[in-house]
Amino acid sequence: MKRWIFVVLLFIGPVTMQAQLKWPAVKNTMKPWTRWWWHGSAVNKTDLTHQLRIFQQAGLGGVEITPIYGARGHDLNFIQYLSAPWMQMLTHTLAESKKLGLGVDMANGTGWPFGGPWVSDKDASVTLYHKLYKLSEGQQLNEKIRYDNPGFVRTANNTTILPSQVDTPLQSNSKLQQLSLDQIQFPAILKPVTVIAYGPGSQVVDLTAKIDDAGTLAWRAPEGSWHIVALFTTLHGKLVERAAPGGEGYAIDHFSPTATREYLRRFDTAFKGYNLQYLRAFFNDSYEVDDARGQSNWTPNFMDEFRNRRGYDLKEQLHALLGADTSVNHQKVLFDYRTVIDELLLEHFTQYWKRWADGKKAMVRNQSHGSPANTLDLYSAVDIPETEGDDLLRFKFASSAGNVSGKKLVSAEAATWLDEHFLSDWGRVRKALDLFFLGGVNHIVYHGTAYSPPSAPWPGWLFYAAVHFQQTNPMWRHFPALNQYVTRVQSFLQTSAPDNDILLYYPIADQYAKTGGPLLQHFDGMHRNFENTPFEKVSTWMSENDYSFDFFSSRQLAKFRFDGKINTGAGRYQAILVPASRFITVEDFERLITLARNGARILFYQQLPSEVPGLHKYQEQQNLLDSLIKRLNFTNNGSVTTAKIGKGKMLTGNDLSSLLTSASVTREQLQSKGLSFIRKSNKTGKVYFISNTSGKPFSDWVSFDNDNAIRSVGAFEPMNGTTGLLAVRIGSDNKKEFLLQLPADESVLLQTYRSQVNASLIPYYGQAGKPINIRGKWHVKFLDGGPILPASFSTDGPAFWTSVNDSSAAIFSGSARYETNFAKPTETAPFWKLDLGNVQETAEIQLNGKSLGTFIGPSFSVIIPVAQLNETNELVVVVANNMANRIINMDRNKLPWKIYYNINMSARKKENAKNGLFDASDWNPLPSGVAGPVTLTPMQLVKP
Repeated sequence: MKRWIFVVLLFIGPVTMQAQLKWPAVKNTMKPWTRWWWHGSAVNKTDLTHQLRIFQQAGLGGVEITPIYGARGHDLNFIQYLSAPWMQMLTHTLAESKKLGLGVDMANGTGWPFGGPWVSDKDASVTLYHKLYKLSEGQQLNEKIRYDNPGFVRTANNTTILPSQVDTPLQSNSKLQQLSLDQIQFPAILKPVTVIAYGPGSQVVDLTAKIDDAGTLAWRAPEGSWHIVALFTTLHGKLVERAAPGGEGYAIDHFSPTATREYLRRFDTAFKGYNLQYLRAFFNDSYEVDDARGQSNWTPNFMDEFRNRRGYDLKEQLHALLGADTSVNHQKVLFDYRTVIDELLLEHFTQYWKRWADGKKAMVRNQSHGSPANTLDLYSAVDIPETEGDDLLRFKFASSAGNVSGKKLVSAEAATWLDEHFLSDWGRVRKALDLFFLGGVNHIVYHGTAYSPPSAPWPGWLFYAAVHFQQTNPMWRHFPALNQYVTRVQSFLQTSAPDNDILLYYPIADQYAKTGGPLLQHFDGMHRNFENTPFEKVSTWMSENDYSFDFFSSRQLAKFRFDGKINTGAGRYQAILVPASRFITVEDFERLITLARNGARILFYQQLPSEVPGLHKYQEQQNLLDSLIKRLNFTNNGSVTTAKIGKGKMLTGNDLSSLLTSASVTREQLQSKGLSFIRKSNKTGKVYFISNTSGKPFSDWVSFDNDNAIRSVGAFEPMNGTTGLLAVRIGSDNKKEFLLQLPADESVLLQTYRSQVNASLIPYYGQAGKPINIRGKWHVKFLDGGPILPASFSTDGPAFWTSVNDSSAAIFSGSARYETNFAKPTETAPFWKLDLGNVQETAEIQLNGKSLGTFIGPSFSVIIPVAQLNETNELVVVVANNMANRIINMDRNKLPWKIYYNINMSARKKENAKNGLFDASDWNPLPSGVAGPVTLTPMQLVKP
């Protein structure tokens, strides 16, 4: 027998009621921010102030200033990056934003990656070439030891340029914006920097000093067969992508502290005499140095760094590094090489940059993905780790680093490329944002908004890789509704702490030891490196089976302790899980044993790691690891083997479910019902952000992990702000269950309480009859947009304005008012659900002069009390479409709007490109307006 505690009140859509549960107080970080591109930095104080006010009115919380390439024809208005006039624009923005309550970040450069005209050749990124030679006893090398680099040029604007057409030095070119260089290596005959011979019996001979300027080697091979390795270095040639005027130049050598210092010194000079106290953070838009031909895989003092960090001279193992020795040695030296690169990037760039920003009392926001290093450590070293993309496990690298190391904010470059230009509505954006929230993000930064002078012809200035969060986008009039949604969600996610159960070991050592590819690997979620590995399998399985987890790194493990749970210093977890890994250091295994001895549960999926990585003292370290493993006394308990260690234990097993159950790791029961979730905690209880990703409406009883402390559950609906309590019953297993109803693709915030809450109940509705079509004349009047306002028209029933016989309506982008009158239904019902049916793209609904809310999709329905219906009713729907139809017309008539240097306006999909640029001339007009059917459905309150 199930016992009822109180009646449920749930929601299907907005309803007029007095909210009694309080949303958290709002700060500007809780509102969405936007990346604010300054094309050519062609900005002025008047327009900056104007746009900032518009941002504030739309509900944005802050901006990130990123100067990029300019618009053609506006060259005279370009402001050189970091010049005195540019600094005046920055300080003006800071002052105006402070008045408006907007936050401000700035990119620590133009475009990406870090680089610019002040980066000298000695501080620029470096690439390593090599050649291999063989000699037998008594032979001399006849050919010259040199590397003929023919040179090449890569541009961002689809033009072909020869190296001979580019002046040296690079900065002597007066039209770098027009050249749009992405990478250049000038032709050169490279002299070797290191030449080593390897002979029988592990003989190593340094031949570098035996080569003359012409490349002739004065050396005859002694007894036996010899391999000669010659190393050559040159500028990698990667330049700043999408650079603004005054920002064009080489990318820095991220492995060199001198390069980082000299790069940041330019900012020190530029900042002198200016008040930047209001600046919140400096930003780095991902690594992306190797988004190029070849790799930046060397730094001038690498040999010394390697010797100091790995305990042996790399010159003795160059043949192993480059694969000319045994595969075992190749793997070990390759691990050491990649480990040193990892350490240099962390220490000489990320941590150095963080200390520099600390000195300016500013934070750093960093996109670490794509780096040739452990991204968890890179994310952990900064104040705000930032992710991007559309993959939840990719997001978890940033959020895990934040959770384990105690970051208050985890941000996302959001809605970068949802679809082709002009095809993404706010409903689709919201769905993308929900995935970020589920992945642990709590600070959305839209990608983004371009500064555009009010005088610029429509569509204004745009950025090539964006959804176009622009005032010229007709959906901007409904943009505040999306921003209010984000603000409400983030108000909870920023005032609660992570509450995951499992720590999943990041087996990067296995990847650092992986052979068969280039010297460097670049890490970006599971992509490429971990596809089809046990690490990906475990992560995916846990995500799909209600287990909440965070990744952790070896460096983070060193800080863990056990105090009843595994304490990372920022969060507390039930268990550690190590996926089927081959390599582990002795230090890491000892730390796991220590945690187990103190009471922790350490789980190994499939197998224990069995090898130590790296070459230095390999056998000594391997013997230590073997000894530690042999001391473990595992006993078989069915599908799981267990070794008790002190107060805790280690467990191994091939079945994840059995392994986690044997370790008494608890989980939720939501994902199995088609609900995706993230759980956090606050002083009141637990916070759940739940999204119905099942593709169908959800209505069922749910229970929560550790539910004994739960007395009440409050529902907070972020789209319309309604709140209330869920019904509760005692289920057959004597657990509390709460009734939840959630339409497809909608999300809700649930707050659990440890005490009874005296609050209003959200109504749970049931259908009381069949839908009734609202029939009659509809009158459509165009409000704003272009290229011209079409004539008003009337239809028998709702219809897309693109379906009427009016060519001006087919090419119109803007908003229109749909109006009709209808009689009150003769049926009796206490509530009615008004549903607009098919709407493209966003809408505000008014009934009898009262707003029922703004709707951004996918649903356009609302519950109204019968008291809001008159005998004769006026229904008004103000609809906005997107920018596509007007763009189609411009492309068909070859009207200029793709007016930029550099990449200009590239297409996301190749079928939408002509001559290298996006082109919509072959598109058909996109449906726009309200097509219905518009219905009223009788509803009633239902007892569950």
